[in-house]
Amino acid sequence: MTTSRTRIARPLFIAAAIALAPALVGCSVAENIVGGVVDEAKNQAGDAVSDALGGAGISTDGELPTGFPGDAVPLVGEVQGGGSGPDASGWVVRTTLVADDFASAQAALEGAGYVSSAVNSDADSGFGTFTLAPYSVVLTTTTDGDGVVTATYVVTPV
Repeated sequence: MTTSRTRIARPLFIAAAIALAPALVGCSVAENIVGGVVDEAKNQAGDAVSDALGGAGISTDGELPTGFPGDAVPLVGEVQGGGSGPDASGWVVRTTLVADDFASAQAALEGAGYVSSAVNSDADSGFGTFTLAPYSVVLTTTTDGDGVVTATYVVTPV
């Protein structure tokens, strides 16, 4: 019963905070409320995805997901967040590449011993699969309209 109340109360709180925020524009109280609402919404979204995926962990806090094999999988760029599957079944990490592109991320993986396959890239995007036991990495990159390159690493045990 408490879970049902919480699931109903949180969205109502968020809606009320959003409705009241315009009245407080320009005040630090409004900034704190809006910041809190955004953080709470992110947490709820992460919790919902985690529940739906049977325990997957999701983050947008700039940290690697729990259990990510950082010593075995080289990443290029600034970590934005990611997710982890239950029981170390896999991980997803998103990074922002400042001055690098797909070729830099590919070179980092191949330099660590990963063997590439199905690699294709152009000026705005890239895709490739890289394998080095005990992991397989699917790497994709995209460039947005402002020229910011985002890399997504999907890592699974082989």
